[in-house]
Amino acid sequence: MTATDVRPAAVPPEGAEPEAEQVPALDAGAPESGRVDVDALSRLLLGQWADIRAKSRAAATDERIVRDDSLPLEGQRERVFGQLKLLVEGGHVLRAFPSRLGGEDNPGGNIAGFEELAVADLSLQIKSGVQWGLFGAAILHLGTPEQQDRLLPGAMSLAVPGAFAMTEIGHGSDVASVGTTATYDPETGEFDLHTPFRGAWKEFLGNAGRDGVAAVVFAQLVSKGVNHGVHAFYVPIREVGPDGRAAGFLPGVGGEDDGLKGGLNGIDNGRLHFTHVRVPRENLLARYGQVAEDGTYTSSIQSPGRRFFTMLGSLVQGRVSLDGASGVVSKMALAIAVRYANERRQFAGSGLDEVVLLDYGRHQRRLIPRIAETYAMSFAHEELLALFDDVFSGRKDTPETREDLETTAAALKATSTWFTMDTLLEAREACGGAGFIAKNRLTQLRADFDIYTTFEGDNTVLLQLVGKRLLGDYAKQFKGASAGDIAKLVAARAADSALHGSGLSRAAQAISDAGSARRSAGHLRSEETQRELLTDRVQVAVAELGAALRPAAKLDPQAAFDLFNEHQHELVEVSRAYGHLLKWEAFTRALATVEDAGTRQVLTWVRDVYGLSLVERELGWYVVNGRLSAQRARTVTGYLDRLVRRLRPHAQDLVDAFGYGPAHLRAEIATGIEKERQDEARAYYREERASGRAPVSEKALQKASKGR
Repeated sequence: MTATDVRPAAVPPEGAEPEAEQVPALDAGAPESGRVDVDALSRLLLGQWADIRAKSRAAATDERIVRDDSLPLEGQRERVFGQLKLLVEGGHVLRAFPSRLGGEDNPGGNIAGFEELAVADLSLQIKSGVQWGLFGAAILHLGTPEQQDRLLPGAMSLAVPGAFAMTEIGHGSDVASVGTTATYDPETGEFDLHTPFRGAWKEFLGNAGRDGVAAVVFAQLVSKGVNHGVHAFYVPIREVGPDGRAAGFLPGVGGEDDGLKGGLNGIDNGRLHFTHVRVPRENLLARYGQVAEDGTYTSSIQSPGRRFFTMLGSLVQGRVSLDGASGVVSKMALAIAVRYANERRQFAGSGLDEVVLLDYGRHQRRLIPRIAETYAMSFAHEELLALFDDVFSGRKDTPETREDLETTAAALKATSTWFTMDTLLEAREACGGAGFIAKNRLTQLRADFDIYTTFEGDNTVLLQLVGKRLLGDYAKQFKGASAGDIAKLVAARAADSALHGSGLSRAAQAISDAGSARRSAGHLRSEETQRELLTDRVQVAVAELGAALRPAAKLDPQAAFDLFNEHQHELVEVSRAYGHLLKWEAFTRALATVEDAGTRQVLTWVRDVYGLSLVERELGWYVVNGRLSAQRARTVTGYLDRLVRRLRPHAQDLVDAFGYGPAHLRAEIATGIEKERQDEARAYYREERASGRAPVSEKALQKASKGR
């Protein structure tokens, strides 16, 4: 059975609408419904590294690679560890590493391929991310060429399974405050690595529970009585047994297994602690900070704060890859839910036939806007990945591009992982009881994906970092400005507040629309209007926050903290809005590259659904701040509903273009089995009616008797 078997031929009939809800034709002069070129759209979504994505996606259908739900905890762990060896054999893990060591110097392609491992099993994706994206990447990005040559081959080949020991149970995302210390002893030429208290134990570490034989450990570097801040050290942690696998802990190293978790149980997460472990000076990963034999510390970056953020920024690929993995998981969840919704029938319509779920308006509203946001995520991620590749290939590696990369990665990772978690629940509910059956995969995906919202940076913390960057950029307007320039900026802001706060702008909208929903909708469908609304949401909020926090510079530390704390919620919300704006802009740029007119028409509607969904979520803000009149605010939901109905015939095409078939989804309800069941039932009832064997309903008899 082909995917076209489940696509509706036309939009379900619509009833008459009251005048206030009527909206204009969606695109004058264009076909009413357009047509999606599924193959071309699939190629567009595969992006710059299409061949690598396709190769990784195909590998993810290998029965040796996919998840086995029948295994107990230790069985899952053993299977996933064995799968890492298959990735090595298949050449899937070398792309990011230097060509002189057998790699490909292809950072963007490496992440593109890594993201697609989510198709097979999220445990495999994250376990491989720990080995090559964290442990190996730390050696690559924080080590010197000599250290890379010495330490990377074992990590690349899996001869040395490794852990990434950054997080501490007592500090979590606050890496700068970790308690573990590495104190240099010039007499021995070694560092004394020590965990001084229980809260400084390294925690939640992949490969630490069982498989890891070495770790990159982050600790406060102390030399000659001076703390030079957090640095990374390569530390052997376990003996290697005769079979080449991890055995007992080395002297001074201790730890525990985290055991059963809420998800990702193919990964052996655990905790580590160190009691005066001696680490050779040569094992300080010394790209950004070096210690001479006599204990003299040197660094090419004089500012300790900038040095710390530069080191952490070099490991940004984790956030980039989680943003991409979010898109993969959202696409799979929606492909399952839409396929099921196009086949599952429930409740009789106007005739005797039951109605497919996706013909119900509420079902369209719960899934189609999520398809739209997933497209926005996909296009934004492709731009993020290109930026990452520009920086880490060295083509455009400047402090400015690195800062842009870190900010964009934080904004997208946070908004995308939250969206995907919510989408997994919505997709599960949209599939009813079938969605709760393990073989339909949605519940397991949700359990495994849950942690994505808090690892590689807790989302709320990441958005605070984004907000501080936005405030910093806003403050640059005033740096070096004359008193007259500042007065003009303040006057412009005051004028804007007066215009929108007084209702004059809303009155102008009302006059322009003259009470017509048609005119309101015509305004909202404009690309420039959507851009203005979404940009205003960010710019106005940043300006208000900047004004509210400006006194902090003259306050004592506690008072400054209290002032910032009072506005923490607004900071997170404006950063969230900024992340969505990035996605809308990326979607709009992608539209310009679509050559097929029908596909471009449909994707324009998809983009508009995303943009207006963002406006609808914050209608209160737009009305209170004078950006929308009451008339236009009322029109947003009605016009959005109309767009969703227009996209209903294209829903299957849009998820088919994601490129995930039954072998990738591995969900029974996405194989066409539901259509077979429904067709069998419909054929049975048709035959019953045609033969005259169908019983007469009591209700029909009562209605007939009343009509006599």
